[in-house]
Amino acid sequence: MLRSPSLVTAVVVAAVLTTAPAHAGPPAGIDLDRGERHQTIDGFGYSIAFQRGSLVHNLSEQKREAALDLLLDRRVGAAPTILRLGIGSSATTEYDKMLSIQPTDPGGPDATPDYRWDGWDGGQVWYVKEARRRGVDRFYADAWSAPGYMKDNGVDINGGQLCGLQGVSCASGDWREAYARYLVQYTRFYRQEGIRIDELGFTNEPDWTAPYASMRFTPAQATEFLKVLGPIARSAGVRVACCDSFGWQQSDPYARAVEADPEARRHLSLFTGHGYASPADRPLPTTARTWMSEWAPSSVADGWNEAWDSGKETDGIRVALRIHDTLALADSSAFVYWLGSSRGATAALIQVDDANDTFRVSSRLYAFAAYSRFVRPGAVRIGAHGPQDGLKVSAYRNVDGSEVVQVVNTTDTTVSTTVDLARPTVYRTDASHDLAPVPDAVTRRGPHPTVELAPRSLTTLVSRRPGRD
Repeated sequence: MLRSPSLVTAVVVAAVLTTAPAHAGPPAGIDLDRGERHQTIDGFGYSIAFQRGSLVHNLSEQKREAALDLLLDRRVGAAPTILRLGIGSSATTEYDKMLSIQPTDPGGPDATPDYRWDGWDGGQVWYVKEARRRGVDRFYADAWSAPGYMKDNGVDINGGQLCGLQGVSCASGDWREAYARYLVQYTRFYRQEGIRIDELGFTNEPDWTAPYASMRFTPAQATEFLKVLGPIARSAGVRVACCDSFGWQQSDPYARAVEADPEARRHLSLFTGHGYASPADRPLPTTARTWMSEWAPSSVADGWNEAWDSGKETDGIRVALRIHDTLALADSSAFVYWLGSSRGATAALIQVDDANDTFRVSSRLYAFAAYSRFVRPGAVRIGAHGPQDGLKVSAYRNVDGSEVVQVVNTTDTTVSTTVDLARPTVYRTDASHDLAPVPDAVTRRGPHPTVELAPRSLTTLVSRRPGRD
């Protein structure tokens, strides 16, 4: 049975206050420091690479619209503001591969390119257009590998390195500039479709060899290639991202290498890292804005799991805690989940069985949506102090002046606490609530309202008049 999404209204426009007036009475249990400003939030998103968006397209019209609402809509769905696209390197269109825009060698790196464009791109063009209809307008395109003929191992899978990089010599010659132009051409094809690619990445998990599309870069090689790609991307009006390392801490040597090279750093707009080998739980050593650009719990042991709190890694509450740590501990400006939709034993937000025209929804979607619906692009994370043990708290001020406090209660008991928010609207996500409003959870008396936090829950508090009683 499908989980029924709760209709939730979006945050309304509120007056922007630069400082909060003093409150009478003792400090709140959760006290906001509006003068303490951390990172600016760019948004929340997920990937549609490897033809996963096409699964939704394959559904019947009624099911397709319902799935798209859950995956994209701000009122009832996941409400992403970022989509991550995969730049293909394969010569085949079979499922789980991404077709290259130049699947065959044009005759060497200096030959006239033989680019081809089908306007579909594994369903990504269609999905992006559907996303834009629902207000999503930031798109990050990332390559898992160059085509095999550009690499020293001759295939786009099983790692290998780009010909021409330091320490990599190939009989076919130096493919560095040809690969850079190949990547930028991909963004130009999207521009033909009326779609702007905002950020462009040239590597995915450069420190991990995978049996699917993958390519290795050392930190020094990534820094070297930034200086090749940067000027070409800039001339096309595209920002460059790097380096999508396999783990957050494993990103450190890449960040330090780029920071140590002024020319490479000048071409880098966004530093990205994944959360697999190590979680995003501390800032990275870079002056660039950072995104946690891919993570999902492993579904190998769990299988498809819709539960909020069953003790499995794929539970919704585990995803909520990851989002909290990524924002509050790692100072990341974005949280980009791995997949919005996929087949079978997946940890995606929804499971699609396109052969039988059905889909199912996990509680992970509502954990994601609790942040993405209310913490909007341009929001600033502000100070949140004083929570008791077992509460994970973060707070945000949106551009429109509204304020949002997110509280994960990791204890097995109901917690009653005051909070420094005026007349908050309260939403709950737990085993029995899918981001549902719970007006009886807040008592609107005194200088600070009292909020009841259910056991093992995520509570989202939204204030329409920030800083006032």
